[in-house]
Amino acid sequence: MRVSISQRIFLATFGAALLMAIVGLEVVRWALLDNFSERLYSLDAQWRELEPLENRLGERYQAAGGWDFLPADAAARKYWLRDALTEAKTNPTLGQRIALFDQDDHYLAGIRPARPLIVFASINTWVHPLRVQGRTIGALQIAAPAHAEDELAVAFLMDQQEHLLMLGVFAILAMAAVSLLLAARIRKPVRELVNGARRLENGEFDTRLDATRSDELGELALAFNRLAARLQAMRGEQRRWVADTSHELRTPLAVLQAQIEALADGVRPATPKHIQLMSRQTKGLVRIVDDLHMLAKADAGRLDLQKTSCAVWPLVEEATQAFATRFREAGLAVSFTDVPSRSDVSADADRLRQVIDNLLENSRRHTDAGGRIEIGGRAVGNALLLDIDDSTPGVPEESLPRLGERFFRVDASRTRSQGTGGSGLGLALCRQIIEAHDGQLMFAASPLGGLRATIVLPLEV
Repeated sequence: MRVSISQRIFLATFGAALLMAIVGLEVVRWALLDNFSERLYSLDAQWRELEPLENRLGERYQAAGGWDFLPADAAARKYWLRDALTEAKTNPTLGQRIALFDQDDHYLAGIRPARPLIVFASINTWVHPLRVQGRTIGALQIAAPAHAEDELAVAFLMDQQEHLLMLGVFAILAMAAVSLLLAARIRKPVRELVNGARRLENGEFDTRLDATRSDELGELALAFNRLAARLQAMRGEQRRWVADTSHELRTPLAVLQAQIEALADGVRPATPKHIQLMSRQTKGLVRIVDDLHMLAKADAGRLDLQKTSCAVWPLVEEATQAFATRFREAGLAVSFTDVPSRSDVSADADRLRQVIDNLLENSRRHTDAGGRIEIGGRAVGNALLLDIDDSTPGVPEESLPRLGERFFRVDASRTRSQGTGGSGLGLALCRQIIEAHDGQLMFAASPLGGLRATIVLPLEV
C-alpha cells in the first residue's frame, strides 16, 4: 500500500504525541503517589466507609419511592456523592472515584472513569450492590487502580478526565492540522521536483524549479536547476558538436571526392602531384578523426595516461629546440624568460609533450612574421606554472573564454588562413589532457600583444 508523505508525517506526529501523553500520565501518577501514598486505604476499608452512604441512599430511596431525590442537574449529580462523603469525613479520594447506578445499570450520579482512562491508567472498577429489604435497587461502583497506592492518581485523573479528553481531542486536531500544513508545504516542492524530473526525462531541459526556499528542499531545487542547466548546455554542445564535426569533415571529403571523380573521368591525370594532394586530404581527415576519438575518450574518462615522475621543464626545452627551424622559417624569435626552481610532476610525459607541441604550433601559426615568442616557468607553492607568450595579433577579449572549445576559431586576425589553420580541436584536446593531470589550461592577453597560454600542474610533494 502506498503511503503518502502527509500520512507518514501525521502518523509520526500522532505517535510521538501519544507516547508523550502516556509518559506524562505515568509521571503524574508517580509524582502524586510519591507524596500521598500514606493517606490511602485498602479496598475493603473503603467499602466499609461506604456503609453509612449505603444506608442513607436506601432510606432516601424508600422515602422517595425511587431515585427522584437526586439532583436534576447533571453537573450537580456528578459531585453529589463526593460532597456526601466529604461531610462524612471519609477517604478524600473516595468521593472522586465512586459512581451510582440504578438496578438496570444506568448511570445516576458520581464520577465514573471513561473507557480510555480505564485502559491508559490501568483502572479496575468494583461494583457493590445496594439492597433495600432484600431487593436490589442499584449499585455503587468504585474505580480502583491495579495497585492500591495509585488511588490518589486515579482520583485526580477521573476528576479531570473531561478536560483531559477535550485537551486530547484538541491536541489530535491541532496535530492533524499542523501535520497537513507541514505535509502540504513539503508535498508541493516534492511534486514539482517529480514533475520536473519527468519533463527532463522527456527532453525538456529548459525546465526550472522555484528555488526560493531556504531549507534542504530549496537546496534540492537549486541542485535540480543546476542539473537542468547543465543538461541543456550539454545538449547544445552535442548539437553544435555534431554540426561542427559534419562541417569539418564535409570540406576535405568534398575536395577528395571531386579529385577522385576527376581522376575517374579522365579530366585529371593520376600524376604524383595529384595523388599527393589526395593523400594530404586523407591525412587531414585521419587527424580530425583521431582528435575526435581522443576527445571522446577523455569525455568518458578513458584517456590512457602512463603517469610517472618526470621533469616538465626539460620537455619544454626539447620541444622548443625541435621547433627552432620552423620558428626561424616563420620569422619568429624565441627566448626563455624565467626558469622554474623545480618542475617534477606525476604525469604522462608523451601527453605533456603533445600539449606543449600543440601550444607552440598554435603560436607559430598565429604570430606575425618578425614577432617573438617567450617561454617561462615558475613554481608557486605546490603548483608549476608554464607560460607561452606570443606577439601580435592578439585575441579579442570576448573570445578568450571560448578558447579550448571544440571547433572554435577566433574570427579575427588570428583566424586560420589557407594552409595554416587546424581543425579547431587542438586546444580542446590540450585542455582535456591537462585536466586529466589535475591541472588547468588558461588563456589570457599576453604582455607581448598576442596570446598567453598558461599550464598549471600540481608539483610532486
